[in-house]
Amino acid sequence: MMPMLQALSWGLPLHPLVVSAHDKESAETLLGAAEFVVIFLAARLLAEVLVRLSLPTLIGELVAGVIIGASGLHLVLPPEIQTNISANLLHLVSGLSSVSKEVVDTVYSETAVKLASFAQVGLYALLFLTGLESDLNQLLKVGVRALSVATVGVVLPFAGGALGLIYLFDVPVIPAVFAGAALTATSIGITAKVFGELKYLKTSEGQTVIGAAVLDDILGIVILAVVAKLATGGSLAAAPILKLLLAAVAFVVVSLFLSRTAAPWFDRLVDALEAPGEKIVCGVIVLALGCFVATAIGLEAVLGAFAAGLVLSSSKHVHELTALTEPIVALFATLFFVMIGTGFDFSVINPLNPDNHSGLVMAGFLLAVAILGKMATGWAYWSKEKTNRLAVGLGMMPRGEVGLVFLALGGSTHVLSSNLEAAILLMVIGTTFLAPLLLRLVLPDTDGGDSKLVNAASS
Repeated sequence: MMPMLQALSWGLPLHPLVVSAHDKESAETLLGAAEFVVIFLAARLLAEVLVRLSLPTLIGELVAGVIIGASGLHLVLPPEIQTNISANLLHLVSGLSSVSKEVVDTVYSETAVKLASFAQVGLYALLFLTGLESDLNQLLKVGVRALSVATVGVVLPFAGGALGLIYLFDVPVIPAVFAGAALTATSIGITAKVFGELKYLKTSEGQTVIGAAVLDDILGIVILAVVAKLATGGSLAAAPILKLLLAAVAFVVVSLFLSRTAAPWFDRLVDALEAPGEKIVCGVIVLALGCFVATAIGLEAVLGAFAAGLVLSSSKHVHELTALTEPIVALFATLFFVMIGTGFDFSVINPLNPDNHSGLVMAGFLLAVAILGKMATGWAYWSKEKTNRLAVGLGMMPRGEVGLVFLALGGSTHVLSSNLEAAILLMVIGTTFLAPLLLRLVLPDTDGGDSKLVNAASS
């Protein structure tokens, strides 16, 4: 403090890193605003391109992150990346805020942490919305068939991915299990959108896939909660794993029970309130409580966010809650997907570098297991009626946003190597990109015309 006071009293120039709180706040505001503009502008431009190609917009958001992140322009970098932001951005913010580039660089580390926190909000909101959109009544209707499809869709990719990485690529057990868990995911949103566009959502196959995808989410997130705990220092002994698994299952079961019993209490509370915003505020309180309870009993907060959505999925206000949550997800989940892309090291998939060949082979292996493991689900149940089993398998294939949740948690625990992280990301992108294209080939057109592959895939 004394050197600063002396400089002020004697009229001497301040050290470049000694600035007023106002100037520092000004630099932080400018930097934060610039990054938000860059993030949402890049994400929106690429999402618009993807949606016009009838492809999932989250791929555009990922690519946007790659372009502006560590592998591209260095305009936005996650806090764990040990590299510098763009000199052009430093110069711009430094000039506008009248503080040195060194100070702006220091301020950036604080801004990056805040961006990561906003992205975390997007993750919780996304899983909350997934829980809200889980139609438990429909799940009961397709019951046994959906359960068999979901079980095969979890067991085959998980076992094939984890064991293959351990025995073929010498990957340590915990990272291999984490990667295997990432293979279990199924994106309800992407499949439902394609089925809906092709007027196939209400068919037997469509309902089976949606029901199985809900179960996949439940099983997959339970696995994620267990694996994430192991990755942060848990024991590989059977007893702690079993205890953790039982706690996760019990947590979900209680959430399903509360969706029938607690939702009416939620409805009465909301109906009694008169201040504006009562539905979304109460919904967020339930979301926060779910995260708190899950964390308090030693599970991951993401399981709590998903369970909170399940609890409110039977509320009479569920459609309004969903509509109110969607804009939050549109903003913060976009930030979440972009931030994943910003941390992606593109150099590890450069095929011209011989050191990357093993990682690319690993990525190819994971993609093959991801596709074949879900394709097998189409033949995982018995049915008397004619069934497009290929459509069922393809409908289970996209990992989408759920796969990215696994990847993000793997990255945050630092359990994944750069090669394995890149391999999982390529698997997520590959399955998310291929599934909508292939589904359009095997499903009837919206005008009622049959696809050439429909009859061949039906039995």
